[in-house]
Amino acid sequence: MAGQKVIRGEVIAIGDELTTGQRLDTNTQWLSQRLTELGVTVVAHTTVADDLDLNRDAFAAAAERAELVVCTGGLGPTADDLTRDALAAAAGVSLVTDAAALAHVESLYRSRGREMPPQNRRQAEFPEGATPIANLGGTAPGVDFQFGDARVFALPGVPAEMKQMWAETVGPTLYDVTKDVGVMRHHLVKCFGVGESQLEAMLPDLFTRGREPQVGITASKATITLRVTARGADEAACREAMQPTLQCVRETLGDLIYAECGPENEIELHTAVVDELAERRLTVATSEAMTGGLLGHWLAEADDDRGAFAGGVLRLPTGAAVDAAAAEQEAVALRDGGATFGVVVGAMGSVEPAQVIVAAAGPDSVESKRVILVGHPSIHRSLVSKHAINLVRQMLLGLPGGVAA
Repeated sequence: MAGQKVIRGEVIAIGDELTTGQRLDTNTQWLSQRLTELGVTVVAHTTVADDLDLNRDAFAAAAERAELVVCTGGLGPTADDLTRDALAAAAGVSLVTDAAALAHVESLYRSRGREMPPQNRRQAEFPEGATPIANLGGTAPGVDFQFGDARVFALPGVPAEMKQMWAETVGPTLYDVTKDVGVMRHHLVKCFGVGESQLEAMLPDLFTRGREPQVGITASKATITLRVTARGADEAACREAMQPTLQCVRETLGDLIYAECGPENEIELHTAVVDELAERRLTVATSEAMTGGLLGHWLAEADDDRGAFAGGVLRLPTGAAVDAAAAEQEAVALRDGGATFGVVVGAMGSVEPAQVIVAAAGPDSVESKRVILVGHPSIHRSLVSKHAINLVRQMLLGLPGGVAA
């Protein structure tokens, strides 16, 4: 929404286990999604080790570039839990003990029939001027602290505690802070069948920086995702603002689009196909070489006992030359064996560049495609599997009823 105030946000994740790669940081993703829903523009993610100076500098830098800062981790009772100390150092204030927070921590230990260890007193210490955030699921209270022009919310690193505190305290507080700046919503358009640069060239005017709504493009294992982002006074206003852009995308890309969804429930290509097959009481059977049964695994997982996946055969790759006619013949045999669609993934041929034949037989047609193995070898099985199931999707488009989006 043009002229609308922007509140910038930053998420800080603290812990050696994150910087060393021992644990995946899912808190930052989750918090960024929640902030975005509130209309906050997240401008930075910072991950920092358990080091006082580094933590202090991270908070100081975040307060310079963002009005809202949310951090997780470093609120425990041990010597390497330094979030409170770092916040106080960055703001140039002392740590003070909050009597109510201390009584809460002590009561938790008493309720468990244990005496509170002396080091747990640290969990009741806060930078001077800060407000404790109640943690009903653990012993580590959070911190609500105004630091310069930024408001900092420090939450535990334990995801369950962090999410509960967000729902009970931080989220409602930030709703009041951000309600006058509107909200931000994302809509995903999932595509398959062309490369990222090809698709971008089909929509040359949509990816300009500063455009409203904003359109981003990402590629993952041959699936292309367009992310349409709009700001508005409320969700309805966001959806209305998106419509002209989405209409342009739909008219231009047509059958390359296999699904539309929100970021919280992204839909994979095989899932869209299985959903359509299950809804229409159709089935698919597979025979795979080269992909190691990946396609069958995907289909079985998406099917969830709905009866759309009729089973699969895994063949050992022989290294024989690619033969489209043989692949099509085998697909027909699978179909005639009792499935609505038979899908075959051939072996890699000996020609250059490396390529694989995929084939599908449906009620009215038989199709095959030569898939060139481009990109890193780690994506080749996914690439070929998607091309194979996409043949089924294209056949479904030609049957009465179309294919679900």
